[in-house]
Amino acid sequence: MDTYFAPAERTTNDQLQEEITTVTTSPVIQELLHSIGGLIAVLDEHRQVVGLNDSFLKTLGVDDPGSVLGLRLGEVMGCVHSSDGPNGCGTTRYCSTCGAVVAMVAALNGEGPVEELCSLSTQKDDTTREYAIMVRASTLTLEGRKFILLFLHDVTLEHLRAALERTFFHDMGNMFTGLLGASQYLVREDHSEFASMIYRAALRLHKELEIQRCLFKNDFLEYRPSRDDTTAAELLAELKGIFSKHDAASEKSMLLPDSLPLLTVKTDQSLALRVMANMVLNALEATEEHGEVKLWFEQEQDTLQFCVWNEKAIPDEVQCRIFQRSFSTKEGPGRGVGTFSMQLIGEKILGGKVSFSSSTQQGTLFKFQIPAH
Repeated sequence: MDTYFAPAERTTNDQLQEEITTVTTSPVIQELLHSIGGLIAVLDEHRQVVGLNDSFLKTLGVDDPGSVLGLRLGEVMGCVHSSDGPNGCGTTRYCSTCGAVVAMVAALNGEGPVEELCSLSTQKDDTTREYAIMVRASTLTLEGRKFILLFLHDVTLEHLRAALERTFFHDMGNMFTGLLGASQYLVREDHSEFASMIYRAALRLHKELEIQRCLFKNDFLEYRPSRDDTTAAELLAELKGIFSKHDAASEKSMLLPDSLPLLTVKTDQSLALRVMANMVLNALEATEEHGEVKLWFEQEQDTLQFCVWNEKAIPDEVQCRIFQRSFSTKEGPGRGVGTFSMQLIGEKILGGKVSFSSSTQQGTLFKFQIPAH
């Protein structure tokens, strides 16, 4: 047996040089290699490299392209199985499940552009590394010869994040379920306000985890909120508890209303508080020390409207993108979720309306309109 999967035959040295010349003198191939970002490689019918773009060479840490031309992809990238028998890359027991080889063989068999995920283990200086690489293979013909055009995209971090997210939400879900059950038991045994506060906080945490899971999966419309009767007084009391010792409220004043509407609305209190708390937090963060943030409620027919005001205006260029996901005026990754989630939860899930107005003369006012039903 000379192979366990792909053909073992290799190109002769003379043929290889002819193929390299064909690729290097082709205007189309050279334009692809020099104009398209990402990792691109050109291989011959025997899966041997005859061309690489600069990005690929830089990733490999190779200064002399000639040192890798004629090798197969696994040999170029340092696959731990590339030197296994019977004839190296593409022919070992592991190669039938290698996405890169599968994509190349399928493309050569005329199946059109083929995209597969390649799980790659490499070894360099006694260090083994694991990669997830999306490989897209298609064929083209130059001067009567068939070549494979490979596009490679490193998705290692994306797959690692996805695995960590699944683990996190699974484990934290179990923990919060236990916490919620314990807090429910505590309320039954102890009728104090302190016990009730612990239960409400556990409930908010449990729902917060669920909404975060939906945000990560982009299936937030599948979330089914619970809807119970609540009033402005109950919502305000919860907000006061959230921000009574909050760092963002330090050295700042929160002006609360003297009177409240009596309207009862049916909504998911935990999610409504999520929207309202984000509004208050943004206002506090935009307010300087010894500044003031105003909170109040309004009743408009059969809706309850929560309002938050602070003195600082939002720049015009920011206003038009205020609810856009991942847009933020703060530096660092992972920003731009707060205002996005306010509108997402307030409108898409709870059926309300989140809006704002801002100017240097009037300051910034955010409103959250909660329908009665």
